[in-house]
Amino acid sequence: MTPTAATTPSERTTLPARTPLRGRLAVLSVMLGIFSIVTTEILPIGLLTSIGSDFAVSDGTAGLMMTVPGLLAAVSAPLVTVATARVDRRLMLCAFMLLLALADFLVAAATDYRLVLVSRVLVGITIGGFWSIGAGLAGRLVRPASAARATAVIFSAVPLGSVLGVPAGTFVGGLAGWRTAFTVMGALSVGVLALMLLVVPPLPPTQVTRASLLRAVLTRPGTRFALLITFLIVLSHFATYTYVTPFLERVTHAGPALITVFLLIYGAAGIVGNFLGGALVTRRPRAAVCLAAGLIATATVLLPVLGRWEAGAVALLIVWGVAYGAVPVCSQTWFAGAAPDAPEAASVLFTASFQATFALGALTGGAVLDHVSVSAVMVLGGAVAALVVAVVAATGTHPARFRVRGRRG
Repeated sequence: MTPTAATTPSERTTLPARTPLRGRLAVLSVMLGIFSIVTTEILPIGLLTSIGSDFAVSDGTAGLMMTVPGLLAAVSAPLVTVATARVDRRLMLCAFMLLLALADFLVAAATDYRLVLVSRVLVGITIGGFWSIGAGLAGRLVRPASAARATAVIFSAVPLGSVLGVPAGTFVGGLAGWRTAFTVMGALSVGVLALMLLVVPPLPPTQVTRASLLRAVLTRPGTRFALLITFLIVLSHFATYTYVTPFLERVTHAGPALITVFLLIYGAAGIVGNFLGGALVTRRPRAAVCLAAGLIATATVLLPVLGRWEAGAVALLIVWGVAYGAVPVCSQTWFAGAAPDAPEAASVLFTASFQATFALGALTGGAVLDHVSVSAVMVLGGAVAALVVAVVAATGTHPARFRVRGRRG
């Protein structure tokens, strides 16, 4: 999954000429772009077994569709931020939306699984590039007084991708085939590109984030601690959630329609968790992280036992959804608190670390699935989540008297 970020003061100093309506439409176009990216990134979760069956690959190998974009996004986030520091942001946003559309159409037409992985490379580059550039643009698209609201609108695309995008894509895939689901996403990306060309004004760069600044922020104790807890909790989640569809099929014995409903319920719970986590983390950051990790551990460990029944599975998915919904905002807040003087650098490091662990989690879960069982994936993921609670509790007020400075974005 992806971060939020505040608009930096330097980005608010140069405001292109625009009308309020055009500004709102520009914000909407960026939001739809992120929605397309989030949905495309995690869509294979709902279609994993169908795609794997068509190409005669195991579920663990099919899980590479989640691993590859995460790795590429982790690399491209800092590289794109540094390499395109002087390129118009409107041009870059449009370029990445075109790349996303090409990736969707490529996977829809793929005749070999290797082409699917090539398309996921393109998705990974899009994720890292679009997020690195688009995270702080809200204040340049609308008046300063509306910047906070515009930022909230843009990042509402993240939970909406889980709540609407993935269940809808899974439904379309079950109804008309998984290739159709990706074709629809490609068409949506083309539509978003057209909207951006019409409503997003020229956005010349106003801030340069250099590699030296990224290195300096990375050496801070608070940043390293944020990296540690992000690594553990994201590893736990994506090692398990990537393979939730095989679990529901094999253990719960749920059909495609019911799985779609389950994923929809999970996504709705995630929206609730996002707001609850945001409210708690600014006051009690350690409690927020421990609660989220503890609930993920509880839900995943109990799934092999209670998930045999539909009622038990849906109840635990609700708990899991609420818990993970709080994770991105908690993690982002820790990164922001570690580098309040360099919000863009903090955002880039969060994006890179989050996506890299996302990929590693999917890869690890796939290996356990292929060599042991899907239930073992859930239990081991729960053990890693429980480790987060132990680490945070053991550090007390350490490290380096780190204090969260409040939520941004």
